[in-house]
Amino acid sequence: MRAAGIELATELEATLLAGGRSNLTYRLGDGATWWVLRMPPRSGRTPSAHDVAREYRVTKALADTAVPVPRPLLLCEDADVLGAPFTLVEHVTGSTIRTAAELAELDDRAVDAVCGRLVETLVALHGVNPEAVGLGDYGRPEGYAARQLRRWTGQWELIGAEHHGDAALELRRRLTSRMPSQGSTSIVHGDYRIDNVILTLATSEGQRRDPVVAAVVDWELSTLGDPVADVAMMCAYRDPVFDLIIGEPSAWTSPRIPGAPSLAQAYAAAGGVPLRDWDFHLALAYFKIAVIAAGIAHRARAGAATGQGFDTAGDAVGTYLDLGLDTLAMAGDAT
Repeated sequence: MRAAGIELATELEATLLAGGRSNLTYRLGDGATWWVLRMPPRSGRTPSAHDVAREYRVTKALADTAVPVPRPLLLCEDADVLGAPFTLVEHVTGSTIRTAAELAELDDRAVDAVCGRLVETLVALHGVNPEAVGLGDYGRPEGYAARQLRRWTGQWELIGAEHHGDAALELRRRLTSRMPSQGSTSIVHGDYRIDNVILTLATSEGQRRDPVVAAVVDWELSTLGDPVADVAMMCAYRDPVFDLIIGEPSAWTSPRIPGAPSLAQAYAAAGGVPLRDWDFHLALAYFKIAVIAAGIAHRARAGAATGQGFDTAGDAVGTYLDLGLDTLAMAGDAT
């Protein structure tokens, strides 16, 4: 940190922040200033996951756009320093609404406003020109859905193939048979929902105000891709089975949050891209979350469990696979 020009008042103290089922997140402080450090889990990692360098690059590129992000300060890829690569960003003051209990502290007007700001921020992200912010080579612009299916299939074969194999194989087969062409390309977050943003809910005097998205966080799955897939992931997380991943009733599964169809409609109304091939992207999103849940269970078995949800995430895998199959069946693909 000193080599990067970051002044320190005294020695650092670190606190592991609650939440997160992938990268480890710590708050660092020197008694005068706070920072946030992100690094991969120390064991149970899978190839291409937990890429903090990607988080650093995309947030650095977006720092001066309409998309609010924590300002990045440092990327260290020398694993000898802390045992894994890590990034350091400015600490953003605000609230993270992760659980249903935390959501209950907001009245209905505030909840509606939060959902509106979430959708508007996602539309803003998809409106950023990747070339203009230096991210023209952040990913291949075409063939996103096919690459995602290959990537997450590869992850599944590493961590989940011994469970629910028939359902996963059938879902992959149906997705492959319905592979769409790509309608548009944008920067995609890859894991967008309420607990991956920091909200400002009050003024400096502590008075309630209309919520503002102060920062979007957890960019490790970001790339260039189809923005419809980003909307689909946001909506797929709305199913109550997500509570098994969180380990308790979550904010994003609450009935106070608009359902998936309403969120998709709000995105379109806010000026988002046309939601082409929606059923395919929603089913693919369910498959990806099934793999994420299987990965959490895999890390628990490897001894990298730190927090709620690690002992129940595996129970969500079969349900997510079934949701994907049901989505395609209802769309007319029952073969």
